[in-house]
Amino acid sequence: MANKRVVLSDVARLAGLSKATVSRYLNNSIVLPQQTTQRIEDAISTLNYRGNSLARRLSKGGSETIGLVLPEISNPFFAELAEAAEAAASAHQYSLVLCVTRNNLEKEVQFIRWLDTRQVDGLLFATNRPDNGALLAELQGQSNIVLIDEDIPGADVPKVFADNVTGGRLAAQQLIEAGHQRVAYVGGPGELMSVRERHEGFRQALAEANLPYLPELVLFGDYTREFGQHALDSLLALPEPPTAIFAGSDYLALGLLDGLRAHKLSAPQDMSIVGFDDANYAELITPRLSTIRQNAGELGRTAVELLIKMLKEESQETQENSVARIPVQSVKRESIAPHGNTPLDKAV
Repeated sequence: MANKRVVLSDVARLAGLSKATVSRYLNNSIVLPQQTTQRIEDAISTLNYRGNSLARRLSKGGSETIGLVLPEISNPFFAELAEAAEAAASAHQYSLVLCVTRNNLEKEVQFIRWLDTRQVDGLLFATNRPDNGALLAELQGQSNIVLIDEDIPGADVPKVFADNVTGGRLAAQQLIEAGHQRVAYVGGPGELMSVRERHEGFRQALAEANLPYLPELVLFGDYTREFGQHALDSLLALPEPPTAIFAGSDYLALGLLDGLRAHKLSAPQDMSIVGFDDANYAELITPRLSTIRQNAGELGRTAVELLIKMLKEESQETQENSVARIPVQSVKRESIAPHGNTPLDKAV
């Protein structure tokens, strides 16, 4: 027969006290003599009483739980972010609940409303879907929420982003330094902050190198592998295709490589490619992907530390629309070849 579950009344009986007294002690709502306190603790230890920790925390005004809202978890970038955020939360004695939305608006709204029901004390919130105003409306008046990776325009909450403009400039510079002059940019949805900022860095690098900005070489779509392949098809169909492409994410770069293979081409022999993220697969694929490293772990850790300060009311300025930027780094691998060394280069 299974052992009987130990309940609060069992602890009270062994300690020789009322159930109400033990409950108030566990909820920190009563001060007892040291001898009485020891009787309760001894009873808890003897019976191995675990109790309802969530109910106890809620009775003290909080759940001691942080929610991490992500659009997906299959993308290694978000997986790395989640792992770092969980470790940082645990270091502060907070649990972390992972909430995956698949970019579904109803799910995003549902998780924001968890703040109203105290299911979580705070939220780290990421979306990679352009907001139509619905998310902004839900965030009005909310506190204890930090946006990560992507902005919701108009939201007056703390934010933690990568230095996307610098990253876009560094990515384009990798290709320009290899001698490429017809460089394309393939990004996610044009309404997203990260896409616009990486595009701005791309334009800055072209201007600094006195190269023309060619609108036909700039494509916006989805942060997906499928759009990367579609974009490659469109670029190759141009009368003068580019000789190099800056992909606004490593996932997009994978799609570009898929597209090259479908055309019986390869990188860097036929097209130079640089990505953005430095996902864990970037140095495992063939060719190893040149990219821009944005530290997903640092994004997660920084956001947790910021949220903890808010929860502990240690920093008033975090209540304002502050933006923390995480530095990026250029990572050079084998997906870039010097201009003039490929068949497409010679054709151009």
